[in-house]
Amino acid sequence: MKLGEKVKQMIRNWLNVVEASEQSITLMESTTFDTEVLRAQLWYRGDADELLQFFRQLNKHGDKTAFWESVPTGKDKIRKIHSGLPAVIADTLAYIVKSDLDVVDIQRSEWEEIAEKIDFENLVGKCVVDTLVDGDGAFKISVNTELSPYPIVEFIGADKVEYERSRGIITAVIFKTVYTVKSKRYILYERYGKGYIETKLFDENEKEYSLDAVPELAHIMPMKIEGNKKKFAPLLEFNGDYIMAVPVKFYDSKKFPGRGKSIFDGGKSDCFDALDEVISQWWDAIRVGRVTKYIPEDMIPRDSKTGDVLSVNSFGTNFITTASVRSETGTEQSKIEVVQPDIKYEAFLSSYTNAMLMCLQGLVSPATLGIDVGKMSSADAQREKKDVTGNTRNTITAVLEKALPKLIEAILLTYDNMQEQELKDCGEITVSFGEYGAPDFDSRVETVGKASSYGIMSVDTQVDELWGSSKDDKWKAEEVQRIKSEKGLVSGNDTSIGDELEI
Repeated sequence: MKLGEKVKQMIRNWLNVVEASEQSITLMESTTFDTEVLRAQLWYRGDADELLQFFRQLNKHGDKTAFWESVPTGKDKIRKIHSGLPAVIADTLAYIVKSDLDVVDIQRSEWEEIAEKIDFENLVGKCVVDTLVDGDGAFKISVNTELSPYPIVEFIGADKVEYERSRGIITAVIFKTVYTVKSKRYILYERYGKGYIETKLFDENEKEYSLDAVPELAHIMPMKIEGNKKKFAPLLEFNGDYIMAVPVKFYDSKKFPGRGKSIFDGGKSDCFDALDEVISQWWDAIRVGRVTKYIPEDMIPRDSKTGDVLSVNSFGTNFITTASVRSETGTEQSKIEVVQPDIKYEAFLSSYTNAMLMCLQGLVSPATLGIDVGKMSSADAQREKKDVTGNTRNTITAVLEKALPKLIEAILLTYDNMQEQELKDCGEITVSFGEYGAPDFDSRVETVGKASSYGIMSVDTQVDELWGSSKDDKWKAEEVQRIKSEKGLVSGNDTSIGDELEI
């Protein structure tokens, strides 16, 4: 034992310090990764009946403290309303990113035609939505010349994707597809690795079957199975050291290492649940707080012949019959009383606003979604809140600027393989997004106008940033010439001092 350790031990003995004993703590996860993905998808889909069914089955302990888990009956039963806010958040972020996609800088001319055929812009939008909701996903490139002479590109969500890693680096992407044949479920595993695609078919009990067990897969060459080993056998090999799949994730999950995190995780599910509870209670209070009329019996209109009560024709008129007023002095008279409960609208509005802000916190600002909260804070505070949308957008675009060039290169190399020609060099591929996250035209005009007045942006860049992809290149070129002409910036013959003198 070293001298320092001996001194420490002597001090402990002198102070009578007893070392803490090791404690074993066991935590049980409440949900699996697939369950959390399903919950995020249901929040996005926004069907109140589906949410009710899911949370009823999710609650295993009978606690029922959450709004969607509770099952009120009798007088406590209320109509459960979903705000639809999760879908609005994801769709708005996807639109901002998709519409801000500026330029794909690539040397190969085939890309423009391929991008049009695969609808590249909408494919990027679907990628953003699915990744925000599910947590991660992957682009899948496949080939079917009967359907298209170009590579077929899809984006597959996290519930149908798995990854293989070696020291943290993805070496293969596995896509899972479910088929049902005569009430029997099969799962097709397609393992995308560098230079190959391996395929196997299993049932729910992990028993392997030949691919022709599913008629839709009969055109694929059957694999050779060696014994009972669950080892993928190569089905398709292609030229090039690349994977025909590109994974994408914007946030890392701490709960499930190696997987992505949905924007609806991390407590956001509880916030959406609280918001729906406030909305449902508010509307329930409005429903039970309707105007009630109390009419004395002697004042109810009756038929003069039969004495039957006459029907009331005014819309929505309901009343409660009360006893007639009987007074010996005649000072008291029967009268109709109208009563309406006092609904605390301001309290409901405050609860709704706070719950909504908790849902939006760290994702988007209320102004981005068109929600007016200007009465609650100053204009400067609103501008600071709007930076939240820019931060989220920048996180998304930073990932896409790395993933999309890999996708484009894989598509072009696959196209070369389809043409049975030597793989061409794709060179450096760059994908850029606009520098301004403001989606409305007025904000772009203000931002570009300030940059122009400071002299830090050329006329060509001003026009391109202002109009983006809404105008074609020919129109923008003519607009640039018009602005330069009005400003006297049209190029002409070079002049120098003294040219105006006649010699």
